[in-house]
Amino acid sequence: MDDIEMTMREKDLIIPDGATTIAYGQRGLNWKGVIRYKLERWYDNRYLDRFLSETLKKKACYYGPFVGEFGHFLLHNLPFLTYLHRNGVKIHYCGMELHRPFLVDESGNSIIHEYTALRDFFSESKPSANHVILPDDVEEVVQKFKSKARASGLPFLDISRKDMYWFTFRNWQLNGKQSKYRIANEPRVSSRKSVVIFPRKKGGDFTPNNGGPWDYAELARKVSPYFDDVYLVGHPTLSADVEVGGNIQLKVSADNSETIKYCAQADLIITQHSGAVHIGAYVDTPVLIIFNGQPPIKGLIDTIRFRKNIAKHPLNYAFDLDEIVTFVGTL
Repeated sequence: MDDIEMTMREKDLIIPDGATTIAYGQRGLNWKGVIRYKLERWYDNRYLDRFLSETLKKKACYYGPFVGEFGHFLLHNLPFLTYLHRNGVKIHYCGMELHRPFLVDESGNSIIHEYTALRDFFSESKPSANHVILPDDVEEVVQKFKSKARASGLPFLDISRKDMYWFTFRNWQLNGKQSKYRIANEPRVSSRKSVVIFPRKKGGDFTPNNGGPWDYAELARKVSPYFDDVYLVGHPTLSADVEVGGNIQLKVSADNSETIKYCAQADLIITQHSGAVHIGAYVDTPVLIIFNGQPPIKGLIDTIRFRKNIAKHPLNYAFDLDEIVTFVGTL
């Protein structure tokens, strides 16, 4: 934990031994299990090092399939893909069409050489990390991509290998194998002050990662006097229904280019501890994490340590409506 840069407040909000490092994965194993686990991670590292060496030599590779959570895309996939692109690699990629607007350089040009796009399946299956039971038609596209990759003669990083992805790949890339493009370079089109809120819904109960549910209509009304415009954005399947009016506008959309536009023009992004937190890093907009409950926040230590190569602004935190209002009043 000593090598993770945190504010004094964040040290009080995290679970100190909760970082999912490679060593974390061997907890609870007997001595035989530890040996097997370490051997598997050693093979993973060889696999990843060989992939990167061959890719940088051939300047081309296959990568995918990414079928997972939004935060995993922004923290563990986009930074590595950007690193490859900055090194002149032609990337043959399999991933969700939803994420195409993020896979661009600072001029808006795609960083993907060949894009095998997967349709939006969130209304049918909910991913965890980079794992999900895919609808049959999407699974067929994935398998065709894998077959093509294996027959291509080019390096292929198969991130559907669950343990390799979770324990090794996410940690392996942290040291010098990530980069970032600012994906929205347009100047502010208005002097109007705005805030973006992600009215996230993921069940009605408290979770250690996300906290309890919020009344987003009330939250929006509370902050609305401090802004000219309040925008509610996010994916329709993952967003709560919110009554709007006045300077509060509903901009929920499956088109992430719209979400990026509003986030890039905003003075602040407000969201639960979820994948949307990391959009701020790509558009240089400050983020306020709202957690309805008492700390610690499960997974926050990973959020902090995996942001180190992409984030410009430190994260901010609020635990009730009064703290939210107090914070926006300081902007």
